[in-house]
Amino acid sequence: MADIQPFSIDIPTTDITELQNRLNATRWPDPETPDDWSQGVPLEYAQEFCRYWAREYDWSARQAQLNRFDHFTTDIDGLSIHFIHAKSPEPGAMPLIITHGWPGSVVEFHKVIELLTNPTAHGGEAKDAFHVVCPSLPGFGFSGKPTKPGTGVVQIAEMWDELMLRLGYDAYFSQGGDWGSAVTTEIGLQNLGHCKGIHLNMPSARPTPEARENPSERDKQAIAAGRAYNDEDSGYSKQQSTRPQTLGYGLADSPSGQGMWILEKFWRWTDCNGHPENVLTRDELIDNIMLYWLNNTGASSGRLYWESFGAFGKDNKIEVPTGCSIFPKEIVPTPRPWAEQRFANIVYWNELDKGGHFAAFEQPALFVNEIRSCFGLMR
Repeated sequence: MADIQPFSIDIPTTDITELQNRLNATRWPDPETPDDWSQGVPLEYAQEFCRYWAREYDWSARQAQLNRFDHFTTDIDGLSIHFIHAKSPEPGAMPLIITHGWPGSVVEFHKVIELLTNPTAHGGEAKDAFHVVCPSLPGFGFSGKPTKPGTGVVQIAEMWDELMLRLGYDAYFSQGGDWGSAVTTEIGLQNLGHCKGIHLNMPSARPTPEARENPSERDKQAIAAGRAYNDEDSGYSKQQSTRPQTLGYGLADSPSGQGMWILEKFWRWTDCNGHPENVLTRDELIDNIMLYWLNNTGASSGRLYWESFGAFGKDNKIEVPTGCSIFPKEIVPTPRPWAEQRFANIVYWNELDKGGHFAAFEQPALFVNEIRSCFGLMR
């Protein structure tokens, strides 16, 4: 069996001091001209956020909170992969690998892991139990950074299958949103015989011919969301899919720059009624940013776009059992007829009343209920 090493997050205090010094020495731009977020994170809030980050945010306490889970690393295809492995006390628990995206991290799942592994302690039944594996994507968090081209969603899907086999799970479920959705979809497409079903909270599919010619109200909603994304919100992806290295110099040098690059997406993509701290605490937002800053992954995380941006919206059919949960503030809330063009075996579909792109982070109870309901049909 390949070597699996225990891992603990242990950031030197000198790194935290350096971060605080950099935040305190930030050279700020001039203020935005409109009185809103349409040009990006407003200067006043950015300054308040970074002041808190430098002077009040307690990394040692947050690090301890993240270390309550069992962390590990293992080498796959020459790359160190970091992952949380939370085993359930229930003998009938089913293995589940959950994958984050950009600008997320394993921090997104800290509120759902215990609900999934120990359901009887959290309003569920023993039959709802999962052994949960949450890996950090290559180039993200505490995973290694690829040093040559060729690590995209196709390769990551193969790596995740190898990881689950290495952990002793020859049958498992897979879940993901954002890039995690692309990886999970690819796991289903490869269908190597071990993944028994997938769940997506961001299924990606093209409009149907009917939606283009005679759209329903639901089609119009999704088409309008896609248009808004392209017109107002997609500059980050164009930069990361074409010149991630150029962007990386600024993100590596400036914590305020790295922080605002991420924070603006949490404003745009969460169901937050205009402000990200309406749905997530400031500490939670910083926790996620810290995994980028501490590991200097501004460039390496962006390279996944350079490697794989075309992976979204492919037309290949996925035959494995599939469940989809559509949260209303998803970037594009895909209608079921669109998804049915790609996913040939949709066994679970639900459209929720609240929640956004970071579903597990924003609405942990709803997310867990979706996982239980979906995979309960596939066990």
